[in-house]
Amino acid sequence: MSPDEIKSRIASGLLSFPVTHFHEDLSLNLESYRGHVEWLAGFGAAALFAAGGTGEFFSLSPEEVGDVTRAAKEASGNVPIIAGCGYGTALARETARRAEAAGADALLLLPHYLMEAPQEGIYRHVKTVCDSTGLGVIIYNRANSIANAETVARLAEACPNLIGFKDGTGKVDLVRHVTAKLGNRLCYIGGMPTHELFAEGFNGVGVTTYSSAVFNFVPKLAQRFYKAMRAGDRATMEEILHAFFFPFAALRDREQGYPVSIIKAGVELIGRTPGPVRPPLTDLKPKEKELLWTMIERTAA
Repeated sequence: MSPDEIKSRIASGLLSFPVTHFHEDLSLNLESYRGHVEWLAGFGAAALFAAGGTGEFFSLSPEEVGDVTRAAKEASGNVPIIAGCGYGTALARETARRAEAAGADALLLLPHYLMEAPQEGIYRHVKTVCDSTGLGVIIYNRANSIANAETVARLAEACPNLIGFKDGTGKVDLVRHVTAKLGNRLCYIGGMPTHELFAEGFNGVGVTTYSSAVFNFVPKLAQRFYKAMRAGDRATMEEILHAFFFPFAALRDREQGYPVSIIKAGVELIGRTPGPVRPPLTDLKPKEKELLWTMIERTAA
């Protein structure tokens, strides 16, 4: 897909990150992963992210990112696949090339590794990655890689294939500055952990779609919430928030790293085989899985 085509597709509906499936020895389980992606592709996602944050990008090698991207493309039918990309500039370029060769429709550029960086450094990093690929690129503002509105505007001017801005900061003022300055030049994606908790507010500042992690195991519920949010149906949103998302977030916050682990646990509980998380993450405890299953059962309809 061309950058403009994937930009329009992303903006058209809900997005999600399939978890990456591993065997018990922590090697890739691509057969199980393909089955999960194929199943998710039937629930109306506008696009799916392969090897993104919830897909444990941080624990994958560039070669594995390519393998996961290829497997997702084989299974997703007509649902576009956006591949994760990140770390330092040289490694990000290598990962971008592998993802493009594997058939990715676009790239999500996750934060660079560890170091804080000035705006000029972030600009050069993102521009170098954009220049290295013909794919559309989404910049992910989060953690130690936060471009301000001026830097995003410079990048949009310099990089025709920069198609999107994803926010993981939760800073409404920064996001509003970006959306006001860039208008329809980019698509805007919510990327806070369990973004459903923030979706209504961010919709008001121009972030009209987001990546739903729980789509991994309750896709119908995720779509029901998204459609209510877009329709301004506050009663339905509050019903789902109280029944599922508020208790889900309380369980998620019990341990560092659980925003990923709890999604993988949910996939396991619905009868799929995602395997364990890779270190340094840890899996949910049995009692915590029981609590999660209660939430899933209560909202299954």
